[in-house]
Amino acid sequence: MEGEDKGSVCVTGGTGYVASWLIMRLLQRGYKVHTTVRSYPGDTKKDISFLTNLPGAPENLQIFQADLDHPVSFTPAIEGCSGVFHVAHPMNYNDEEPEQVKHKRAINGTLEILKACVNSKTVKRVVYTSSGSAVGYHKGSSIVDESMWSDTEFINSLMPVGASYYVGKTLTERAVLEFGEKHGLDIVSVIPAYIHGPFISPRVPDSVSISLAMIMGDKDKYQLIVKVSMVHIDDVADAHIFLLEHPEARGRYICSAADISIEKMSEFLSARYPQYQIPAADCLKEVEGYRYPDFSSKKLLDIGFEYKYGLEDMYDGAIQCCKEKGFL
Repeated sequence: MEGEDKGSVCVTGGTGYVASWLIMRLLQRGYKVHTTVRSYPGDTKKDISFLTNLPGAPENLQIFQADLDHPVSFTPAIEGCSGVFHVAHPMNYNDEEPEQVKHKRAINGTLEILKACVNSKTVKRVVYTSSGSAVGYHKGSSIVDESMWSDTEFINSLMPVGASYYVGKTLTERAVLEFGEKHGLDIVSVIPAYIHGPFISPRVPDSVSISLAMIMGDKDKYQLIVKVSMVHIDDVADAHIFLLEHPEARGRYICSAADISIEKMSEFLSARYPQYQIPAADCLKEVEGYRYPDFSSKKLLDIGFEYKYGLEDMYDGAIQCCKEKGFL
């Protein structure tokens, strides 16, 4: 029941796209929320008013400073929580560091957070936010499910934009699930496709700016949407909460509502938003980029989850939000 007191949960990386929307929904559903940010609440360099101004936040949201480079800093936020949503993941990779060093640091930071969950004696389940990039990179696969893992050597051979992040998410999710099995910690992972729709954060999230590339006229990003799977941010947040609460949830769950090629996207956008200069589908056939296989959400749907939003909702919400915030 909305507004019912459901106890305390922790959301790491609170200022991010997924985490901030998730916090909003958790507060609405009666949870007390602990969240982590990389700067103190009073730090004027970082505006977190979009979190502190959420309905219910003054009473039920506590903000802690924590950094993945110092994972022990997450312990105070985890204490007393029955559930942890581990959403945070390093995005600012230092190109001067070897790839193995970057990934080891990300994995070790995450495992230290999981140790804090074990030591808390209160955490009953961890929901880990993975990425479609952890299942979507294969040679010749037309559809993927949770039994499949991305081929990290294949990712590196393609050298796509964001390759380091894709490899890092794949390796980290493997390590997370292995830790859960070894230490008896109940861990469920959510594997979202490209996340699209409205946002409460002050800047346009990366996945939204990529999905809006043809609306924004950003040709450099066309290579990233040659063939993709997408899901609405609200469905992603709902899936996280659903998997925290569902007693039978186990293992990995793909969260994807729609699969679309750049040619079909052009046709869809041209018809729905004639006010924008969308490139014709014929002009896009030569765009080079990785074509993701279709993502199967059968496992998530089979335990009772239902998607509420389609492509129209994703684009309507994102465009309206960008207009309101002055980005369009």
